[in-house]
Amino acid sequence: MELNLKKPIVFFDLETTGVNITKDRIVEISILKVYPNGNKESKTWLVNPEIEIPKEASAIHGITNEKVVTEPTFKELANEVSQLIEGCDLAGFNSNRFDIPLLAEELLRAGVSFDMKNRVAVDVQVIYHKKEQRTLSAAYKFYCDKELENAHSAEADTLATYEILKAQLEKYDDLENDITFLNRYSAHKKRADFAGFIVFNDKDEEIFTFGKYKGQKVTEILEKDKGYFSWIQNADFPNYTKQVLKEIKERLLNPTDTMTEEEKLKALKEKFNSR
Repeated sequence: MELNLKKPIVFFDLETTGVNITKDRIVEISILKVYPNGNKESKTWLVNPEIEIPKEASAIHGITNEKVVTEPTFKELANEVSQLIEGCDLAGFNSNRFDIPLLAEELLRAGVSFDMKNRVAVDVQVIYHKKEQRTLSAAYKFYCDKELENAHSAEADTLATYEILKAQLEKYDDLENDITFLNRYSAHKKRADFAGFIVFNDKDEEIFTFGKYKGQKVTEILEKDKGYFSWIQNADFPNYTKQVLKEIKERLLNPTDTMTEEEKLKALKEKFNSR
């Protein structure tokens, strides 16, 4: 079964120096771009992370410091990567919790803007875990009846993830062949940022999930504790979390900028009637 797409979707996988989103770096990135007409475009890069690759990480993905020493840095690749994924939905295996947040960090660190405002994400691992509770190699064997050769190679993992999603759509009648549906199905708690420091409550309001203001509305804290914003901006939080917080603060300072025309008209009427 081919994917029912309204716009291109990018399947991607990262091999990295570790699992710390704010500190670790990409050493390999593979992208498979699938268009609504079924055409595909793929690209894989080895990346010089500009930091030491731990032996523990090399033992998993086979990429050593010597292998990437002459490869481009992510900063050198950032614009090309950004252009390739521009206007696309995103998909991967454990991508909501790791690959997308880390990719966002690398792009922002390189001075290239990134956000999820007009795109959605499908995490194939979440669909798999909700249905079968296993790993990528097991998922590939289970859904596609194939052995995953070169596991922990970004390119092999990316292609396997794409094939698994198509097989999942074939297997489960309750899965809709619609990216918006798959986004909702494969999501965990609705997050404002990738790392989950800011999530949405039942009223679709941003709340903090950590620290002394855990469970409290972000807008209320920003108004009550003026120094909390500066503390987060200068602390060791992901760049995307800081960007989201800046956008919330900007919304507080200029509330009409995010209003629809109907909301603006209603606000003007209320202001007029209160005189």
